[in-house]
Amino acid sequence: MTYLKDGAEIYRQSFAIIEAETDLARVPAGLRAAAIRMVHASGQPDLVEDLAWSDGFADAAASALRAGAPILCDSKMVASGVIRSRLPRDNQVVCMLGDPRLDALAAELGTTKTAAAVELWCPLLPGAVVAIGNAPTALFHLLELVADEPALAPAAVLGIPVGFVGAAESKHALATNKLGLEYLIVHGRRGGSAVTVAALNALCGPDGRTG
Repeated sequence: MTYLKDGAEIYRQSFAIIEAETDLARVPAGLRAAAIRMVHASGQPDLVEDLAWSDGFADAAASALRAGAPILCDSKMVASGVIRSRLPRDNQVVCMLGDPRLDALAAELGTTKTAAAVELWCPLLPGAVVAIGNAPTALFHLLELVADEPALAPAAVLGIPVGFVGAAESKHALATNKLGLEYLIVHGRRGGSAVTVAALNALCGPDGRTG
């Protein structure tokens, strides 16, 4: 079989194809690298059509990361995908799934363990960067928490859960929030851990391409 085996060349061609096939005209400079990486992770150039963001998101996320803010993840896939070498301040990456308190907390709250895990973020939540790539219930619960306690507001939220139940609705709720939360979302059902961490890695680094 004949196929390309040079990793660097595969990478170069991949990004050349993305830039040729993706309309980035409406994407601001501060989010261009994130958008490109999200397309790379999903294989879907039209994903950019569903991207939405608040005006201050890119600056808020980048400033928080440079200041050493923790990164709070709703899934181990998101946490595992963070490229540690790109972190500007060796930022703490946190996912509370697996915490022994979760079963009881989820039962007490009457929600999913992923949503209950958001409760365990509270000590780290003010000024943090939140990356939700899996569970709509986590995003909904984050909004509930901040509505109840505005002092818990994170610096920026990547709200990109995927699925057929609650994903679109939770992202719409984030995009229309009256809490002042800076956000990046993909409208609709699309999203996921790979797309979310791709955007996060881009925000952590200078060019959004190299690890």
